[in-house]
Amino acid sequence: MSSRGLLSRLATGARQNDTVSSVVDHLRDMLNTPQGESLTAPDYGLVDFADVCHNMPEAIGAIQQSIRATILKYEPRLRNVSVRYVPSEDPLEVRFEVVARLADARRSVVRLRTSMNTGGHMTVD
Repeated sequence: MSSRGLLSRLATGARQNDTVSSVVDHLRDMLNTPQGESLTAPDYGLVDFADVCHNMPEAIGAIQQSIRATILKYEPRLRNVSVRYVPSEDPLEVRFEVVARLADARRSVVRLRTSMNTGGHMTVD
């Protein structure tokens, strides 16, 4: 095995880690922006949790769809995005799992856990 091939693979792995880190940071910002807050892109961000929380548990589908649509439209580094509701023992927390592929890598799958509290703040791990 040549060291050049190994170094190339290590550099590729470092770039993918940087990309994933950047994507997570962007998703954290994007998912904590209520729709309508951006002047240049009114549909950027999520539906306002305060507007839908009174319709729980039916609102889960609206939040789930909002997360997926926003990622598909505003995070071009991700493809094949799926968002799945994950039941929580805490009735004041709504959790989702986001699974997607990095657009520039064939085999890199990104799997993130998100949770939304009653104030509408979304954590992304």
